[in-house]
Amino acid sequence: MPDCIFCKIVAGEVPSTKVYEDEEVLAFLNIAPREPQHTLVIPKEHYRWFYDMPDELSSKVFLVAKKIARELKEKTVSDFVQLSLVGKDVPHVHVHLVPRMLANAPEL
Repeated sequence: MPDCIFCKIVAGEVPSTKVYEDEEVLAFLNIAPREPQHTLVIPKEHYRWFYDMPDELSSKVFLVAKKIARELKEKTVSDFVQLSLVGKDVPHVHVHLVPRMLANAPEL
């Protein structure tokens, strides 16, 4: 999609700090992080909503998110890594991974 910032990141038109990349999935640091190392995991192909992705791709996105979350937890020495799917701020499926400490975690 030509106006999608995440599609532009995938195409290399907008710089990002990549933490993971394969043929179908890209993960990069959020430019407005809630916590240090706040990471976004996206499918490279544009999908507006999570439920529009093919099952195989949604599984792949979550497997990558799981792998990165484990690495983030260890790297940041956090208590847990919060995962969320929102999708209204950027119209491209994206998974937020935010390292958190129990003492400063928001109530969910």
